[in-house]
Formats: sequence, structure tokens, C-alpha cells
Amino acid sequence: MLGQAIRLAGGTAAMVSGGWVMHALHGVPKSLGASPMQIHRVAKDSPNYRDGVFHNTEPSVMLSIDRAQMWKVAHDMFGGTGQRPAGEIPVVVPDICSPAADLAATWMGHSSVLIEVDGYRVLADPVWSQRCSPSQVVGPARLHPTPLPLSSLPAIDAVIISHDHYDHLDTETIVELGRGQNALFYVPLGIGQHLRRWGIPDARITELDWGERARLAELELVCTPARHFSGRSLSRDHTLWSSWAVLGPRHRVFFGGDTGYTKAFADVGDELGPFDLTLMPVGAYHPSWPDIHMNPEEAVRAHRDVSDSGLLVPIHWATFRLAPHAWSEPVERMLSAAAETGVATATPRPGQRVAQLGDAADAWWREL
Repeated sequence: MLGQAIRLAGGTAAMVSGGWVMHALHGVPKSLGASPMQIHRVAKDSPNYRDGVFHNTEPSVMLSIDRAQMWKVAHDMFGGTGQRPAGEIPVVVPDICSPAADLAATWMGHSSVLIEVDGYRVLADPVWSQRCSPSQVVGPARLHPTPLPLSSLPAIDAVIISHDHYDHLDTETIVELGRGQNALFYVPLGIGQHLRRWGIPDARITELDWGERARLAELELVCTPARHFSGRSLSRDHTLWSSWAVLGPRHRVFFGGDTGYTKAFADVGDELGPFDLTLMPVGAYHPSWPDIHMNPEEAVRAHRDVSDSGLLVPIHWATFRLAPHAWSEPVERMLSAAAETGVATATPRPGQRVAQLGDAADAWWREL
């Protein structure tokens, strides 16, 4: 009887384990997106694409770390102090006016931003899923909920994507936007193949290389360089990564997406600036990967490269744990660097709309 019970228990555990694995893998093949061969067809003619992959314009090391550092990073990531807020991150239900304003930005968390420029609405890097992962069972989970359902968004004119990492390109969000909105999708080269696999019609997709432009009535979208990498599986750099310039007839917004510091920002500022508003990534940095993620001081420097007196709004922080620094460290360091250089900033809560200088001036994270 005991032996039979043990065998039954073992079989049940295996079934439970197998069931968990199947649950964790649900939707993963679809989320991986297009294959490298499918992407190659649209990427092969780019001057930035060589030997089957895209390249940064400057030498860039993705990861520089030895075994001892790796253990310290892992310890700090999972057991370090300040990794999570002590209380709930305050989320604001957005007050999104209609029609769109001349200049405004509603930060939805991480790098997801609803940008308003001269009466147009542009949604950048929308990620509404609970986890930034191919699986919704494992992977980095949100530190705060989304401010509102996707179905509650007003009509969007354009969706821009910076690159295909899971914290910037989310399958379910894209599918829902495809069904519920009529917006056009503007993406770096190769990412259109992911969107096509997920059911977005070809007529709604525009793929651009660095320096290329697309026009939507009076709005111009420019695919500008970034210093990063791409990939949704073990293979890397088959799709392009970018920042974006959103140019209206009267106002200009720069969306940094996810990037290390690059001298290309100064060129963007000279050619397309000055920008009235910049959305710069300030989090997920570490000395072991300095080329692919800016630290807060570099984000302020990048802002100054593209803007004279514009407003800096930090993104890429407070939503997902992607590096071993304390969760609120990025914004504190950004504020110190901005104060030293006279850069105007706004630090909205998730869901809060910034429409003018002075909006979102409270240091809400310190209350946690």
C-alpha cells in the first residue's frame, strides 16, 4: 500500500509539474514572432545589416561580467535592498482630453507613453500584459497595474515601437490594438514581420531604417538611431532597434525607447531638434552593460543633445525589475543631474498626464 501510495504521489506530482509547464508555455511559440529567415527578407538591403544581423554604429558590448560579478548581480537583483517599493505605487486613471492637445504625454508605466502632438495621438511601446515575457506565468511581473484598459484608450493615430524586446513589444497588446484601433504601426526594420505573424494587416505597417521618415497627414515620424540590441529568443539582432522623432507642424517630441548613450543623439538634435519634450529611459542600467542602457546622468546628457529648453520626462523605470539597482534610484539620480545642468523635468505617476511645465512635480515615490 505504501509503495502504491508513493507511486501515485509521484505520478500526481509529475502530472502537476507537467501541467504547470504546459501552462507556462501557453502562447510562447506565437509570442516569439517571426523567424530570422522571414525577417531577413525585409532587412537584407539595409546598410546597418551585415552577416544576417543588425549592428550599432558604435562598438557596443552587450554584457561584460565575470563569474564573481554575476553572483553579486544575482544577489542584488533578488535579495538586495530597495528592489521593490515598500507600499503600492500610486496609479492615476488618466484624464485624456478630446481632441488631442498640442503637446502632452501620459506615462502608462515603463516605456509605454501616450504622446499628444498638435492634435495627433501617438502610442509608444505599449505593453499592457502582466509580465514582460513570452510566458504570462514566468518572467518579470509588474510592480503596478496598468492605469486603464486598452479598450478605454481614445482613438490613436499611430503606434511606434522602439525594438522587439518583451518589455517594449507585447504580443497580446499588439493583437488587441489591431482589433480595437485603426492606428497605423511604425516600426524599425524587421519588426513588421512579427506584427504580420500576429495578424496586423500589411497595409497598417510601415517599416523604417535609421534616418527614414514617414508622414501621416501633418505628422512626421522619423526612425532615429539607438544603441541597443534586439531578440525574442536565443538569437539576437535580426530586427532593428531605434529611437523616434515625432514631428508635428508646431511641436516636436523625442522618444528614446531603450538605448545606451550614443553620439548619434547630438546628430539627431542638430538635424531634427530642438525638441519640446523628450521621453528618456533612465532605468535598468548597470556597469556590466554600459553600452546598451543609459544611466540617469547619461539620459540627462542625451536630453541636452536634442533639446535646448524642452521638458524631460523619465521612462523605463518603476514598472518592471530588470536590473539590480533600487527601484527608485533612477529618478533620484536623474533629478540630481537635471538640477546640476538646469534641465526642466516632470516625474508623473503611472497614468498621470503632463501637459505643461509644473505638472507632475511631486516626488511621489518618496512617500513609499
